[in-house]
Amino acid sequence: MKVMILANNDVGLYQFRKELIEELLKKYEVVISLPYGDFIKPLEDIGCKFINTSVDRRGINPIKDLKLFFTYWRILKKENPDLVITYTIKPNVYGGCACRFMRIPYAVNITGLGTAFENGGMLKKIVTVMNKVGCKKAKVVFFENEGNRQIFIKEKIIKESQAHRLNGAGVNLEKYQVAPYPDGEKIKFLFMGRIMAEKGIDELFEAMKRLVTDGINCELDLLGFYEENYKEMIEKYEAEGWLHYYGYQKDVRPFIEDSHCFVLPSWHEGMANTNLECAAMGRPVITSNIHGCMEAVENGVSGYLCDKQDTESLYRVMKKMCKLSYEERRYMGIAGRKRMEMMFDKRVVVKEAIKCLV
Repeated sequence: MKVMILANNDVGLYQFRKELIEELLKKYEVVISLPYGDFIKPLEDIGCKFINTSVDRRGINPIKDLKLFFTYWRILKKENPDLVITYTIKPNVYGGCACRFMRIPYAVNITGLGTAFENGGMLKKIVTVMNKVGCKKAKVVFFENEGNRQIFIKEKIIKESQAHRLNGAGVNLEKYQVAPYPDGEKIKFLFMGRIMAEKGIDELFEAMKRLVTDGINCELDLLGFYEENYKEMIEKYEAEGWLHYYGYQKDVRPFIEDSHCFVLPSWHEGMANTNLECAAMGRPVITSNIHGCMEAVENGVSGYLCDKQDTESLYRVMKKMCKLSYEERRYMGIAGRKRMEMMFDKRVVVKEAIKCLV
């Protein structure tokens, strides 16, 4: 049996789906179709066959998108897979359509809804139609949170019988082991992710500035690529001494280990893997009270939830975290680890996904 995976980037596929792929490789041939990147070689090393496929990740361009559909058509015709698994909207839509017309069984993964569903209007209508077309004949449509699942059912994008919710991609509890909680009077907050407005970075910067102005002894470590409009801001705050920018890091564990609390005030997520990774390593988490973020936290026990796009709410819970004793923060981290073991063990998530797939 041959399984083909269609995706739009190698980083997410390797970092969050490697265990699923390894499990599939025990019994099946696995072919991956996506753009070339640094993680393609590691994916080939575990046994995948790679097909270099250009996917424009941003925007809707009818000519490029039609070209992608025919690219998938040719690849599927040549490879003749028994099952196709798609990730992210363009592989979901155009790969799904190609599978549908060629009568190849396929499974779709909804890893988040993005701004289109948030903002409504014409773009939401277009994306809704695209998802309906791509998902119509899918064997199963996986969701990472219940909110996204309910939206697809309510909007009649899919039938309820197609929908299956997983607890995100899960977290590898062996890779992300509990680390001793750090000493020190200065509270080190950590943010990991794309540095952009939709991740709540503006609210985070404003909350940090207020904490520093209040005389609270804290700092912020920042990991990830930034949108160009944040370059000067990052340099300014670094010069002020309360922000430390480390760029993109392949291994984030040393930074998690060195932190006292992880903060992700995102506007929307499928399931925020960074929340899971930090909780698994025994760190309290502050995150938005939205589907895709709130599942990782038991509010007041393993961290705090803040209102979306609300600087005041974020500031209050970050200040609250700073006021806790060392032992109170450490116990929050322990509670987070237990939650990951109970709900987000990647081995359990992978088994559940494979059961639905084959």
